Amino acid sequence: MKTVIIGANGQLGSELVKVLSNWSLIPLTHADVDICDFVHTHKVLTALKPEIVINTAAFHRVDDCEEQPEKAFWVNTYAVRKLAQFCAELDCCLVHISTDYVFGGDKRIPYTEDDAPNPLNVYGVSKLAGEYFVRNICPKHFIIRTSGLYGVAGSSGKGGNFVETMIRLAKEGKPIRVVNDQVLTPTYAKDLAEKIKELIQTKAYGLYHITNSGQCSWYEFAAKIFELLDLKPDFKPIASAEYGARARRPAYSVLAHKALLRLGLADLRPWPEALRAYLEEKGYLG
Repeated sequence: MKTVIIGANGQLGSELVKVLSNWSLIPLTHADVDICDFVHTHKVLTALKPEIVINTAAFHRVDDCEEQPEKAFWVNTYAVRKLAQFCAELDCCLVHISTDYVFGGDKRIPYTEDDAPNPLNVYGVSKLAGEYFVRNICPKHFIIRTSGLYGVAGSSGKGGNFVETMIRLAKEGKPIRVVNDQVLTPTYAKDLAEKIKELIQTKAYGLYHITNSGQCSWYEFAAKIFELLDLKPDFKPIASAEYGARARRPAYSVLAHKALLRLGLADLRPWPEALRAYLEEKGYLG
């Protein structure tokens, strides 16, 4: 299948490039196409005539979105609307990556695809608005919400990922304070990419939650990193209010995989197993 990946050098995009290497693949980086340049994006897609477009591009620095709402909506909403229009025009499938931050965190059991969103921050609102455009404009679509993503390439917009940040701080001997009142599921980009490949081939279009299985707080995630690497930093839990981030985050944003399981597709492995695999791939573990 002729497939365009937008954001091909990012954390998820680079894994998709590897996983889909046996497909007719056209990886596009930001240098190749800026989705906010609607004229050029339309020209590129029209010339390529893909069967599938996978959009991993996003403005996902959550705190910066609070300060730059216009940029957040340009990238996460208006550009996504245009992508949906272009894909509908070309009669191709749009695979769009979204986030657990569309939820408000008032539940204490995993959110299903049927639960009503209630985002707490600009990032979540902009991503949810993008979802709605995809659902209503492009008939052939997959919207995939995921959570706590980390991958070997690191996040191009964030300068690494949470795992690498924790390892760096521990090795520098700096005090580490991590919130213990935000519960999620860390997700390994490689596992997500493999499941996206499997899902696309079903052509069962719609909205899906895909994360590794299980749940933990950011503090518990960090603790597992240190445990696996036998690191013993100055490490303590703090509350979100004490951390003082600009953007509010949901206290609970674990995603249930109801739609995926209904299709008969297997769940992803537990997050601690995925973390170990990541650390092995990075060469931290023998």
